[in-house]
Amino acid sequence: MSIRGRWRVVETPGYDMAVAGAYILFGEDGGEFALDCLTGSIHDGCDGDIVEFDWQGNDEMEPAYGDGWAELQKDGSLEGEICLLNGDDIPFIARRSKTSSTTC
Repeated sequence: MSIRGRWRVVETPGYDMAVAGAYILFGEDGGEFALDCLTGSIHDGCDGDIVEFDWQGNDEMEPAYGDGWAELQKDGSLEGEICLLNGDDIPFIARRSKTSSTTC
């Protein structure tokens, strides 16, 4: 199974972040994410059930970048981390969006 598609972030364990509207999108040529005031563009192709990626974006309107990873779980959820260079590692748990397509 592929992680391609849109995922709704439902939890950021250990972080007091707003998850309303939070998402991560994986496509063939990269993707994007939004977690509270942190947004970014994913620069690597995303295929398979485990991915590692680099990203670049903004944290509260300041330039930010880093890396991350995501892994499909047996229950169909997605677990991973968004890591800011010289900053926090933010874990997330996501569920596939109902409007998601694996052909992104």
